[in-house]
Amino acid sequence: MRLVTVRLPNPCAAYLRVYEPLSAFAGEDRTAWRQYARQAAGRGERLRMEHRRALVDVLSVPPVPVPVDESPEAFVMTVDEQVFVCPVQSRLRAWAAFSEFRTSLPEQLLHAFVPPASVAQADASHELWADKEPVAPVRIQTANWAVPLHWFVAFSDEDRELRLEPGERSLVHRARMSASRRRVGRALRTIRRSIGEISYVEELEGLGRWLEEFHPRAWVELDYAGLVQLMTDEELRQDTSAADAAALLAALAVGDEETATMLHDTLVDRWAAVRALEQAN
Repeated sequence: MRLVTVRLPNPCAAYLRVYEPLSAFAGEDRTAWRQYARQAAGRGERLRMEHRRALVDVLSVPPVPVPVDESPEAFVMTVDEQVFVCPVQSRLRAWAAFSEFRTSLPEQLLHAFVPPASVAQADASHELWADKEPVAPVRIQTANWAVPLHWFVAFSDEDRELRLEPGERSLVHRARMSASRRRVGRALRTIRRSIGEISYVEELEGLGRWLEEFHPRAWVELDYAGLVQLMTDEELRQDTSAADAAALLAALAVGDEETATMLHDTLVDRWAAVRALEQAN
C-alpha cells in the first residue's frame, strides 16, 4: 500500500513552461522583468504562492473564476548568468481553463459551481481585455493527474533533475528550446513513417506549433509539481519516462516494433496507475 501525504494547497497537476530571455520582451516589459528577477521567489515557492492565490479565489463568496487583474509575477531561472522569465499569466490561463470547464457542463450545472453574475463578469472582463491587449501566447500548459505522454518527447533523460529533500520533493526536466524543437520534429517524422497519422501525431503537432511561438533561445521546463504527492520516493527514482519515450522512438526508427510496443505499454501503465488515484478515496 502506498502512503501519500498531501499538503494543501497543491493540486495534483503537472506543468509545461517556457522561459524566455529578457531580449524576447519589449522595452518596458524587459526593464520590469529585469528588476523583478532580482527578488523573484524560487520555483517551488512561486508555485505554492500561485496555488494559494487560486484557492482563495475559488473559496471566495461569490467565487472568482478569473482574477480581476493579470498577475505581475513570473517564474525565473538563471543559466550562465543570463536571466530567463516565464510570466505566470494567471488571468489568461484562468480564462482558458474556465472556458474549457464551462463547455464541458450544461449551463444549469455550471451555475451550481459559479453564480451567473460571476460568469457574466468574467465574460465582460475578457471582452474588455481582448479589445485592448495584444494576443500573447500562453507560456504555461497544465495537465491534471498525469503527464501527457507527448510532453516527454521534448526532453531527454539528461534533462531530468530529481530532489527528494523533505518539503522540497520535485522532479523537473529542463531543455533548451532548440533541442526540444528538434526532438518533436524528429518524433513526428518517425511516427508518420513508421505508423501513420495516429492521435499522437496531432498532439505532437500541437506541441510543436506551441514551441514555435517562442524565442529560439528559450528554455522548456516540465515540472511534475503536485504529481510528486502521488508518487513515492522510489517511484520517482525509477521514473524514466523521458528516456522511455526516446527509446520508443529510436525503436520505431529502426523498425523494432516489439521493443516499441513494450516501451509504449510501460509508459501507459506507469501513468495510468498515477491517474487512477483521481478516483481513490
